[in-house]
Amino acid sequence: MSKISTFFENFLKKDSLFTEKEVLLPSYLPDKVLYREEQVQQVAEILAPSLRMEKPSNLFIYGKTGTGKTLSVKHVIESLRNISKTNEIPFSAIYVNCKLKRVADTEYRLIAQLIKEMGKKIPATGLPTDEVYSIFYSLLDQKKQLVLLVLDEIDQLTKKIGDEMLYNLTRINSELKQAQICLVGISNNLVFAEDLDPRVKSSLSEEELIFPPYNAIQIQEILKSRAKRAFKEDTVLPGVIEKCSAYAAREHGDVRRAIDLLRVAAELAERSGQQQISINHLDDAEQKVETDKIIHAALNQPKQFQMVLYTILLVSPQKKQFFTGEIYEIYSKLCKQHQFNVLTQRRISDILAELDMLGIIAAKIISKGRYGRTREISLALDPTIIIKLKEHLEKSLRVE
Repeated sequence: MSKISTFFENFLKKDSLFTEKEVLLPSYLPDKVLYREEQVQQVAEILAPSLRMEKPSNLFIYGKTGTGKTLSVKHVIESLRNISKTNEIPFSAIYVNCKLKRVADTEYRLIAQLIKEMGKKIPATGLPTDEVYSIFYSLLDQKKQLVLLVLDEIDQLTKKIGDEMLYNLTRINSELKQAQICLVGISNNLVFAEDLDPRVKSSLSEEELIFPPYNAIQIQEILKSRAKRAFKEDTVLPGVIEKCSAYAAREHGDVRRAIDLLRVAAELAERSGQQQISINHLDDAEQKVETDKIIHAALNQPKQFQMVLYTILLVSPQKKQFFTGEIYEIYSKLCKQHQFNVLTQRRISDILAELDMLGIIAAKIISKGRYGRTREISLALDPTIIIKLKEHLEKSLRVE
């Protein structure tokens, strides 16, 4: 028996810390959404007319990551589905996460995804966009029905393909004879609608809801209810849930992050052969989740963005602080060396501002008198994250 086979055999003999691990996964839909009763009720009231085959107002939901927006909407949709099935009401809902790659990065792909959700496939590319819309319209209009279209992380959609797409979606009902469509947009960006074209904004934002962040006590209670189902009794040591809640409350009340941390801490405890989850496991999980989050954020950016970040990682061992001009000079050389287009210094300044927003760098603008202003830049990352991030960027950019 090979070493790996022996490892798997031994793994099967060990007791798991988990009883229902799915309770800690992002896809889990609880029976009750804790501390969001008011928001769930508001969403339900706005969408209720769909059960009478009346088009509800388009709805926009705002709030920071992990404030229960998606969970609350999915909870209401599940109830609507059950009631409409029992009462034979022609209601359907389509949910699309606009952040996912190759789902909503072009207008064609988004409509193709909606068509797929309705049970028909079309080629990934190749058809004229007008024809794709025509297929979508005919699928919608084949019977009298009310379709709820939920676009999660809708700000990512407009970031990739502009807001003309949203305008087209709001105009769909004027093309339909039997069906009606209602839009529900979910956004982590609280000022998302302010940047929309006025005609899009006026036709889209009929109702708006804002989800506040959870506080540390609420996060604690949510974690306790999940942990009770997820783990065997006495698996979580005292202080773990409290510290996990404090971590998440510090991150703008992100309960999703808290649940992730607890799951990763449990996985790390299992790997080390421990039967209980300690604060040490939680601290290790915090570092792992933070690393994964930054690497994921960097690798989801365009190649030019990655090249600027890679340049900073190359410069940082020699200097703790550096300026935009220095970064631009080395970035230009790297681009020429590896056959990349060289962006303007102004565009590089924009990318540096984005890196600052992501918390990867710390940038402060300093005045150089009559020579204008520049950014003084320093890396805001742990050394272990820097090593891993550099390796991932080298593979992604093929500059090893």
